[in-house]
Amino acid sequence: MNTEQLSRTLKRMTHEIIERNQNLSDIVFVGIMKKGFPIAQILNENLKRFADVEAEIYPIDIHAYRDDLENKITPRDQKINVQDKNVILVDDVLYTGRSVRAAMDALSDHGRPKQIQLAIVIDRGHRELPIRADYIGKNIPTSKNEKVVVDMNESKVYIEDIK
Repeated sequence: MNTEQLSRTLKRMTHEIIERNQNLSDIVFVGIMKKGFPIAQILNENLKRFADVEAEIYPIDIHAYRDDLENKITPRDQKINVQDKNVILVDDVLYTGRSVRAAMDALSDHGRPKQIQLAIVIDRGHRELPIRADYIGKNIPTSKNEKVVVDMNESKVYIEDIK
């Protein structure tokens, strides 16, 4: 995806969020660090532009909640207001589902959301957990020997071969 395609995709995803959520003032964007947070910021800016609503937005560090990392990092003191909110959890690529599961575990430490919705730029398949996204920018079938890179600095998406 080039810059224009990525921008169009994020705008479409924002319109889908607006259509699906009746009370936009209850929305909170939570971006998974590091790649999901810049995407959440763009979705929030689009929401402000298209619906004149500014949602709360937070980054979330999931390292302490990952079950596939040996070196656990202690969670920082994050203050995230999710109690009775419609949380839109944002990440760049949905692959095995483990990052999303860790993010949901981390969110539960901050309260009980009314609902959690998942926004993903790229769904590449190969799920290991029963997780699906509510908002998907693009489905890109890949092999396990490939890596999908969402580069928000360059505003592009590309696939790398893993050796």
